[in-house]
Amino acid sequence: MPKLAEALIVIDMQKALQYSYNFNDLINRINQRIAKYRQSNLPIIFIQHNDSQLVRDSDLWELSKRLDRKPDDLVVEKTHPNAFYKTDFEKILKENHVNTLEICGAQTEYCCNATIVMAHGLGYKLIMEHDMTTTFDNNYMIAEDTISFFENIWSERFLTFQ
Repeated sequence: MPKLAEALIVIDMQKALQYSYNFNDLINRINQRIAKYRQSNLPIIFIQHNDSQLVRDSDLWELSKRLDRKPDDLVVEKTHPNAFYKTDFEKILKENHVNTLEICGAQTEYCCNATIVMAHGLGYKLIMEHDMTTTFDNNYMIAEDTISFFENIWSERFLTFQ
């Protein structure tokens, strides 16, 4: 059984990304992790992106309704791929005495990568299960290859896979 970090970070699982690779399966697996964190009374922090293409309060901006989100779960809104950039994310982590993070969500090569690299640089210990991010096919790689490529970069450099 995979161990838990001190907080689960769910990045950008918004309706705008509902057609990304394996989105529905990923939500099911994220909800399984959420259940483990709830059982252990550990915080779950949802990160929600907002910019000129993903406008606050629009339907596509909303977090997926299929996520097991409760009213008292923390939500951090960001305007940059890096969840720490000009947000209160780090303040929330410090207030909750969180030093280890489990990361999951979207998009692998953008918001997940930027947040993982920054968190590592700030000294947080990171864990992740394989295939817990999603993205779209692009002009260079299919989504599965992008996920594998970034997991290879992250492994043992920025985080530990369970």
